[in-house]
Amino acid sequence: MKSWETLEGACLNCQKCDLWKTRRNVVIGKGNKNADIMFIGEGPGEQEDIQGYPFVGPAGQLLDRMLAAIDMSIDDVYIANIVKCRPPLNRDPKEEEQQACINYLRYQLKLIEPKIIVCLGRIAAKAIIDPDFRITKQRGQWVERKGYWITATYHPSALLRDESKKRPAWEYFKSIRDKYNQLKG
Repeated sequence: MKSWETLEGACLNCQKCDLWKTRRNVVIGKGNKNADIMFIGEGPGEQEDIQGYPFVGPAGQLLDRMLAAIDMSIDDVYIANIVKCRPPLNRDPKEEEQQACINYLRYQLKLIEPKIIVCLGRIAAKAIIDPDFRITKQRGQWVERKGYWITATYHPSALLRDESKKRPAWEYFKSIRDKYNQLKG
């Protein structure tokens, strides 16, 4: 039987790529383990590595505000990343690092069984939706695959770097709420 304890034990003992050598904490996820919506980012940053939870730094605070704008909170969603250990200097996770971790994410999906998956940023979108995904052109499009409704939007850290992306991202969060309400029936 699959369990959170099995997943956590496997992640905590993982040495499938070199990221384990520099991590402080394995960052598995946070939120409602029975959520209908799962947000997936690329990997932990410095604050996440220190605290052991995803999206706790400035990008996480922005994500919290965006969720609040659609009347949701961490109690309503689950948040995870493609890789569970911080890439040095917050660089993009390498392909081999993503491949080493992807089965942990698949395990999380099986445990949570969300109805909606929201990829935060291009790395997550390329890993989950399509290797050729273009975040600037394809964000906001919905695809249905294996019973999941999947979409992508800008990563909150991108919104912190480029203010012009904030309004479209905030507006897009309303469509996530609308899709959720539609699926709830």
